[in-house]
Amino acid sequence: MQYDFDLVYDRKNTDSIKWNLAPSLFGCEDVIPMWVADMDFPVAQPIVEALQRRAEHPFYGYARAGESVIEAIINRLKYKFNWKIEPEWVVFTPGVVPALHVAIRSLTHPGDGIVLQPPVYHPFYPAVTASGCQIVANNLKLANGRYEMDYAGLESRLAASSEIFGGPNRVKAILFCNPQNPVGRLWGREELVRLGEIALNHGAAVISDEIHCEILFKGYRHVPFASISAEFAQNSIVCLSPSKTFSLAGLEISTIIIPNRRMRESFESIRGGILPSPNLFGYVALEAAYRYGDEWLEQVLEYLQGNLDFLQAYVSDKIPRIKVIPPQGTYLIWLDCRGLGLDNQALKRFMCQEARVGLEDGYVFGEAGSGFQRMNIACPRSLLAEALQRIEKAVNRL
Repeated sequence: MQYDFDLVYDRKNTDSIKWNLAPSLFGCEDVIPMWVADMDFPVAQPIVEALQRRAEHPFYGYARAGESVIEAIINRLKYKFNWKIEPEWVVFTPGVVPALHVAIRSLTHPGDGIVLQPPVYHPFYPAVTASGCQIVANNLKLANGRYEMDYAGLESRLAASSEIFGGPNRVKAILFCNPQNPVGRLWGREELVRLGEIALNHGAAVISDEIHCEILFKGYRHVPFASISAEFAQNSIVCLSPSKTFSLAGLEISTIIIPNRRMRESFESIRGGILPSPNLFGYVALEAAYRYGDEWLEQVLEYLQGNLDFLQAYVSDKIPRIKVIPPQGTYLIWLDCRGLGLDNQALKRFMCQEARVGLEDGYVFGEAGSGFQRMNIACPRSLLAEALQRIEKAVNRL
């Protein structure tokens, strides 16, 4: 089946957070929303058909994943990443973000530290603080348009954690994402090995958010953290979901892979009575996506590559004061706007009111994101072109 991703759909008044909230969020009625990680593409037809078939069965009671759902997950991880998992490792949650809250609470006590590597997905911050833990920031290093992990800084922070916190508290976990949101950096095997060895040496678990792992640009391949070794698997919690890859966020379905039995039991104990199971339509959509969604996904990835190429050429040629940080994964593009000479609030007002484009402010991803903006390019190319034209005109008026 050939999909038409150039077609612009009217998503207003469809209870879409991305479109319905945009006018009030950005203070502009005709703003083009390019902020939250939500594709403006219709989902794969096999997913639609699977949901329609299930909706025709007039019983919507409590649900749990059947064997075929778990089998679809196991088969996909083996096929996509050569990662063999066991059925009992799989825990289902209604989203990755609530799972992060549970994961942190299952591994820590109030007062412990959690390492974050800013700029990083902003819900990571409240996931740490709401658990009574402390954020230990180890900023990524940006050099020549490429982000790298600061391993020396990570090592020193973990080594000094007992002295930093005092008493029994220390750094208990490293929370990171791969590909990195918002900078689009895909961490390779050697980088993950170095991270994992540092974590093991200092008794820190690794919570790896890999929700964007199937949205990769040409030439890149994802390595699940827990697939590298049995030691890494036993020291990790890996968070996955079809929600970004197949645009299913509204169905609230995620799979949390926890090979370590003790860690898994602790996770299940903490989530009990707080975090419900996903709804039945989430299970249906996940299985359909993993079994029958690749034809659609291949076309989406090709289209996203075209959008990225268009964006990079346009910005380089017509808006040179803004720099595109070349991404390796995700459809979220990190724009270096420091060349505009605006502080964070002025940059926010500029994009909202002057350009009338709704982007995600870089500073919400941590202080290291000051002067940056995050743009979602998972949209018809005509919308992307209009947004870039608006930004170009606004920059020219500065």
